[in-house]
Amino acid sequence: MKKILVIGAGAMGTSFAMTCVDNRNEVTLAEPYSLNFIEDLKKNKKHSGLGLKIPKKIKLSFFSENILNKRWDLIVIALSSSGINFIGKKLKNCKVNNKILILTKGLIFEKKTKKIITLSEKLKSFKKGSNISVLKGPCLAKDLANKVNSNVIVANKNLNIARVISNMITTSYYRVEVSNDVRGVEICSSIKNIYSMIIGAGKGLNMSSYLFVKCLDEMTYLTRYFKGNIETVYGLAGLGDLYVSALGGRNSKMGYYLGKGYKFKVAKKKFMKNDTIEGEMLLREIAPYITKKLNKKKIPLMTKLIKSIINNKKLVLN
Repeated sequence: MKKILVIGAGAMGTSFAMTCVDNRNEVTLAEPYSLNFIEDLKKNKKHSGLGLKIPKKIKLSFFSENILNKRWDLIVIALSSSGINFIGKKLKNCKVNNKILILTKGLIFEKKTKKIITLSEKLKSFKKGSNISVLKGPCLAKDLANKVNSNVIVANKNLNIARVISNMITTSYYRVEVSNDVRGVEICSSIKNIYSMIIGAGKGLNMSSYLFVKCLDEMTYLTRYFKGNIETVYGLAGLGDLYVSALGGRNSKMGYYLGKGYKFKVAKKKFMKNDTIEGEMLLREIAPYITKKLNKKKIPLMTKLIKSIINNKKLVLN
């Protein structure tokens, strides 16, 4: 039995905690932002986002710095991308060097260095020498919570560490592959949110399938550019995750409205007012770098989407 701390009681963090319990781990689920939310979970034992009861074996706690200084076999970060700064500052003062696994997807444009860095690189900047792995792949939180067969990939430059984590969290319905291409896995799992919007904008299955192929071409170029392995593009973090996002989800749904001729701001206000569009947020984050540093002829679809969203103009893919 391993001791696992999951930080972030959102849908994915909670689903992951439930999976870890199923593999006979001792799991603590800590929520850093809302004391009321965690108290409600303790009282009702039901997650509002998942609509499911939380197993009694999961210990529920409000997050504090002290909890990081305990000995854990694994600390799992299941926060939004903005939460990386929050947890990084907390880890900086931590005396214990526990293994860390990031579930969060995203990239960061650093204005000082004018470079795009991954979330694991950002976290390491707070605490050098940190043992950080990342987990990505086509896995929807509700499906995982309902024990629908899911396959993901854990990446660490040290494959032995990736295998240790894989053994720690694998269940009969949650299968975990390993990779040492940390950068490629993080790049692919992030930009697929942008490309799922583009595929969603296709007018009919014929066009969407064409866009799917061209999106893979661009993902291959970008992965190579950012020093990732091409094989990763055609694995779970790339093609696999893109497929799930393109079939359904907030990014693909927004793409549908863009394809119908709506400008982003109009579509957001009219149809998706309360939804977070990860692809749009990421695109705005990395656009300053992409538009200046990359060969636009290699990424024509991303270039068109950038111009459409940044300038709030209609998206034209033809």
